[in-house]
Amino acid sequence: MQILNAPLVLRAAGEDLNPLVPHPVELVLSIVVFGLLFLAVKKFIVPNFEATFEERTKAIEGGLSAAESKQAEADAKLAELEAQLAEARHEAARIREEAREQGAAIVAEMREQAQTEAARIVEHGKTQIEAERQQAVTSLRAEVGTLATTLAGRIVGESLEDDERQSRVVERFLADLETGKSGAQ
Repeated sequence: MQILNAPLVLRAAGEDLNPLVPHPVELVLSIVVFGLLFLAVKKFIVPNFEATFEERTKAIEGGLSAAESKQAEADAKLAELEAQLAEARHEAARIREEAREQGAAIVAEMREQAQTEAARIVEHGKTQIEAERQQAVTSLRAEVGTLATTLAGRIVGESLEDDERQSRVVERFLADLETGKSGAQ
């Protein structure tokens, strides 16, 4: 049983064990295990990582290309909307100008109607004033005639109550007045 308790490595006589220096068997065994582990990782794990990385790269590139195409579509839509907005602004300016022109035309038409109405009112007023003047002249003639016949009757001493005689006297008197006016001028 002593063999079982014997150390694996034969030591040279007088050689002490150094804990910092590995035994050569452990060193060779570590290199073999590391090599096997390296080959296993390279054969089984690395291809899976590479496949996953490639899938992610393709997904990211696909997402980027999709984002670029969406951005291009959005830019095209934005340009279209800006063109529509510019057209709408132009149309609104045209409509405002038309409304301004129509407003000016309406104002001019109303002004013309007001001037026509004012001229009609002035003409009607002149006609009415002329009619009232003629009525006043007729009324004054009648009153002057009555006063003149009464005065002439007093002066002459005879009654001029006869309508025909009164009318002749009044007409003669007014004719004398009118000739006196025109002769004085």
